[in-house]
Amino acid sequence: MIKVGVVGVGRLGQHHARNYAFENIKNSNLVAVCDVDEETTKKIAKKFKVDYFSDYKNFLGKVDAVSIVVPTHLHFEVAKFFLSHKIHCLVEKPITTTLQEAQELIDIAYKNDLILQVGHIERFNPAIIEIQKFIKNPKYIDVNRLGTYSQRVSNISVVLDLMVHDLDMVLFLTNSEVEKVDAAGTKVISETEDIANVRIKFKNGCVANISASRVSMEKLRKIRLFQSESYISLNYEDQSFKIYTKNPKVEKIQDLSDIKIEKFKPKKNVEPLFLELTDFIYCIINHKNPKVDGKHGYNALKLALEVREKIKEFSDN
Repeated sequence: MIKVGVVGVGRLGQHHARNYAFENIKNSNLVAVCDVDEETTKKIAKKFKVDYFSDYKNFLGKVDAVSIVVPTHLHFEVAKFFLSHKIHCLVEKPITTTLQEAQELIDIAYKNDLILQVGHIERFNPAIIEIQKFIKNPKYIDVNRLGTYSQRVSNISVVLDLMVHDLDMVLFLTNSEVEKVDAAGTKVISETEDIANVRIKFKNGCVANISASRVSMEKLRKIRLFQSESYISLNYEDQSFKIYTKNPKVEKIQDLSDIKIEKFKPKKNVEPLFLELTDFIYCIINHKNPKVDGKHGYNALKLALEVREKIKEFSDN
């Protein structure tokens, strides 16, 4: 059994703890939680019947692996401590705030033969897993990720908070290097970007247009892919997608009746976080590389920082 601890049991960290404790993740055992908010930590520890600490360093000698679910600016400090003490780490996205920090974590994990996984959770969305067999060299990708404002993330750009999910996703789906980035964005409520749009041209010819906002009145998580003879529309939220294809019996499309529409939805709604944590534990036990390793986290951060730089250029003009 892999003894696991969760560092940071706020809004998201509590779900990490719940999955380890209650969702029967094979070969894992939640043994401790940690947070600077002692009252919340005690409450979570009591609920899951585990030890609790206010200092993550007290995990030493008690855990084999940790989920790190603290504010982004603390990712490097906390992950470096555990990796340096030969403890496997799953770090929530983005991996760190700088590329230098990200590379240092990758190097320490490699040196100590450890799993370093990054929490780009959409990779584990059942619809994304299912859709991959239908993707054939997409030429255009359109992504919209909209949400309501939260003071909790007011100190981090919407690019690093929300858009980074989709930057990782288009890198994954195109499997191509980036050729050109154009971006625009602005502050609306907080002191950093609250809304942003980026157009990315990849070396394989695909173009991706990504919009992210945290000043929307509604929540929207959708990605659309256009490729030769088909169009795929996926809803991250309800884990469903539709594929639109030309009826092979029709020479020229006259109306919608000439378009074949197939609807897909996984038979069972599986929580992506459960799949992500299951992969983490599996990779530790079997010495396998995770679906989203440190290098993937590095690449997503690199693109996110480039987007932010382009937004700065846009704002300065």
